[in-house]
Amino acid sequence: MIKFSMGGKALDPRDLKDAVMASVLEGVREQIRDKLGNIRDPDTGEFPTIVIRGDSFDDLKIQVEGSPALVALVNERLGGETMGEPEGATNPNPRVFLSYTSDDEEIARRVAEALERAGIEVWWDKWCIAAGDSLRRKIDEGIGGCKHFLVLLTPRSINKPWVNQEMDAGLVRKLNDQCRFLPIRHELPASELPPLLSGIASASIAADTDIHQLINDIYGVTRRPPRGPALATVQSGQAVKTGYSPAANAIARYFVEGTQDALFGDPMLDVDELAKAVGLSVEDTEDAIHELSGFLRLSNDHVLVEGALFAEFDRYWMPWNTADDALRLAADIMSDPKFPDPSEEIAKLYQWQPRRLNSTAYYLLERSLIVDYQGIGTAPWAVFRIVGNQNMRRFVKSRS
Repeated sequence: MIKFSMGGKALDPRDLKDAVMASVLEGVREQIRDKLGNIRDPDTGEFPTIVIRGDSFDDLKIQVEGSPALVALVNERLGGETMGEPEGATNPNPRVFLSYTSDDEEIARRVAEALERAGIEVWWDKWCIAAGDSLRRKIDEGIGGCKHFLVLLTPRSINKPWVNQEMDAGLVRKLNDQCRFLPIRHELPASELPPLLSGIASASIAADTDIHQLINDIYGVTRRPPRGPALATVQSGQAVKTGYSPAANAIARYFVEGTQDALFGDPMLDVDELAKAVGLSVEDTEDAIHELSGFLRLSNDHVLVEGALFAEFDRYWMPWNTADDALRLAADIMSDPKFPDPSEEIAKLYQWQPRRLNSTAYYLLERSLIVDYQGIGTAPWAVFRIVGNQNMRRFVKSRS
C-alpha cells in the first residue's frame, strides 16, 4: 500500500489534494512575510507587521501595518501599489462618453439630455465639438476621460465603422479597468449583437423608464424596492467607522457581542439564522459575509467565525483595544524571562477572562508573533501557551 506524508505527518490519499494546496498556500504566506517583513525604515529602524488573511488563493488578503512612512516604503518597494487601502469614493458626477450614429440622433439626444438632467456629465459630439476642432483629438479626449462608455446600438449603428472604432477604444479601456462599458439597444434584439458583446448585459431603451433605470445603473443604485428602516444593530453600524459597510459592521458586532470565549465557530449558525438575527435580507447577509472574508468562513451553509474577527473588531464594541492589549502582553513577555506562558496563568495575572485573552492571542497569532500552540481540547483558551519569537521582539521594539 502506497503511503503519503507531508511535514512528517501521514496523509490519507483522499486528502492529498487539499493537503498539497494548504502547503503551497502556507509557502506563499511565508514568502510574503519574509520579503515584506524584512523591509526596514532606515530612519527609525521600524519593521512592518504583516497580516495575511484567507484560506485560499481566491480570498487571500494582505495588510501591512506600521507608520505611514514605513507603509509608503513598502508600497514603493512593491512598485507603487497601495496594499489594504479601501477604494476611494465614487465620483458623485459620473462622466459618460456617448457613442452613436447620426442616423439615431433623436434617441441619442433623449438619452444625453436625460443623463445631464440627472447630474451625469455626458460627452456628446453635438455639445463637445465646435467648428475648427480636431474630430480625432476631441473624441480621444472624450473617451480617455470617461468613466462610463455608453454606446447606442441600433440596426443603423451596429455596422457603422466609426461606431465600431469607438467601441474598440471603449472595450480596451474596460479591459484595463479604466471605465465601465455600457451597451444600450434601441429597436435591436439582443440576439443580433456581435459575439464580443453578447456576454455583456445590454439594456433596451424604449421608454423613459428605461432611461431612468440606465441612470440608476450609472450611479450604482440598487434595483431592489425601497426597504424599511434597519434594525438598531444595523443603524448603530452606520455610525461606527470600521472601513466596512454597515451590514458588515452589524454582522461583526453580532459575533463580537454574542461569543462566549472568542473561539473559532463561537457562535455558529447558518446564513438564514444570521440574516434574521441582524435584520438583513439573505442576499445582503451573503454580500456582507463575502466582504468579511478572512474573518468568516462558510461551510455547508454554516457561518464560522474566525478568531481574527475578534482581534480586529473588539475595539469597536468591547471595553478594550486588542492591539493595545497585544502590545502590553508582548512587551511583558520580552522584558521578563520568567513571564508565565500558560494562558490560564496569564489571564490570572492580568485579571482577564478567556474572552479577552483569546482575542489578544489571535491578534498575535495572525501576525506570526507567537508560537502556534493551538490544539484540540484547549477550551476555553484559543492557545494553551503564549510564547514569543523573534518577530515579537521586532514588533515591540518598533512600537515602543
